[in-house]
Amino acid sequence: MNRRATDRDRRAGQSRTQRKAELIAAIEQQRIDILVAAERWQHASASLDAGWQQLRRYRGLIYLGGGALLLGSLRRPGSLLHIAKQAAAGGLLLNRARRILQQLR
Repeated sequence: MNRRATDRDRRAGQSRTQRKAELIAAIEQQRIDILVAAERWQHASASLDAGWQQLRRYRGLIYLGGGALLLGSLRRPGSLLHIAKQAAAGGLLLNRARRILQQLR
């Protein structure tokens, strides 16, 4: 009986060791997957980061323009909506023109 117990414990220990090695390998693979996904994310968001940095460079001018719009809208509240619509339309037109120019190149 004692010999059977030690054989069973030895098999359980080997099984436990094997399972632990499998789990460690799975964790290492997950870490690699996370690193690859992080690299892809950084590559995909590089253009957004560059645009954000460009906006941060001109934030003083943006604050100044926003203040001027706010001051003008206090005098005539309807004009702010009109300016916002024109700015949105202008932005859409600029974006479309940029795409068309990229296709021509």
